[in-house]
Amino acid sequence: MITAREDRRRTFETVPAGAEAVSWWGEAWVAALEEGAQDAARLARGRAYAEAGHVDAVTVTPGRIVAYVRGSRARPYRTELALPAFADPEWSALLESVAADPAALGALLEREVPQSLADSVLPGPGELVPRCSCPDVARPPCKHAAALCYRAARLLDEDPFVLLLLRGRGERELLDELTRRNAAHAARERPESASGFPGVPAREAFARTGPPLLPVPPAVPAVPGLPPAYPADPAAPDPLALDQLASDAAARALALLTTGEDPLAGLSPWQDAVRLASAHPTAGLTGPARALYRDLARATGRTTTDLARAAAAWRQGGLPALAALEDPWDPPAGPFDRARPALLAASQGSFRPDRNRLTSRTRQLRLGRDALWYAYESRPDEEDWWPRGRPSADPVSALLG
Repeated sequence: MITAREDRRRTFETVPAGAEAVSWWGEAWVAALEEGAQDAARLARGRAYAEAGHVDAVTVTPGRIVAYVRGSRARPYRTELALPAFADPEWSALLESVAADPAALGALLEREVPQSLADSVLPGPGELVPRCSCPDVARPPCKHAAALCYRAARLLDEDPFVLLLLRGRGERELLDELTRRNAAHAARERPESASGFPGVPAREAFARTGPPLLPVPPAVPAVPGLPPAYPADPAAPDPLALDQLASDAAARALALLTTGEDPLAGLSPWQDAVRLASAHPTAGLTGPARALYRDLARATGRTTTDLARAAAAWRQGGLPALAALEDPWDPPAGPFDRARPALLAASQGSFRPDRNRLTSRTRQLRLGRDALWYAYESRPDEEDWWPRGRPSADPVSALLG
């Protein structure tokens, strides 16, 4: 827990970079010193000292801000800026005005100086008094005090409670007092209960009241609706592509609404591209469909032939069929070993096994990890296999399907 003594003394080992204030109250702080300065050259040298990092750790206490500033000599100078602290009656009036003004209280909690306090807390003419242990005391401020002023302005930019500490109160005690006064203001604004104390009776506060019933949800549509017509604006995206994406999003939303599951969850970009392309069979592709195939293939780093073959597999059986196309694997003995005799018995000829595939000249069967058989065909003497038919747990049915 922070003690009152600790709350009224803050030391900043590091100060935000720069020598130019960025807040209006930081600029007002600098102006309070510059307006009383008698030598602009000293201010310029002080700003250069501040930018070069000649100001060491800064300590702030009520009425005083102190730091050691390194000049041209090896030993730094003790430099301070004095600002009169407020007496208790002044603090009481200031806190009362902040507690009664929600805008001022909100600004202070956001670490901004409320405009309503500008004339109260910011240094007035002649209030900011520089002192330094250097021999240059003829026309204050010296360059060391100017450097401290510019660095202190950056502290005020970040934390206006530094300015209030200079006026005599620490951040913790200020916030505690503002909380108490604000609660008192709120209590005065509420009507008092029969007992004479502000608040809500316990019986009323703990009464069991439930939220209102939700309205009955509308019926789930049987099919997704049609997307709106998109204008053929040359500067806009392709209207046909927008139409397809909107239709796809509507179908996905309907599946989520009816099943509670996203049918596309976990799909990779390639798998989703294949799914989109599968809605357009490669036979008799229209111009927009050809453009769709080209764009999807380019976006996934594949060829249009790769995409067309994968889309055919997707139409054959969705994601498991795509896996049968792309992922050879080693199935366990059993159904796979029984498939070859079943094909011979059905007069389909002899098939050569290779991992999960059975091949006979231009025909091929692939066993998927879902225990279904997927049929493929190729031209004679070529290894250009394309999916065909529907999958089946029976290899003969899959081949003849």
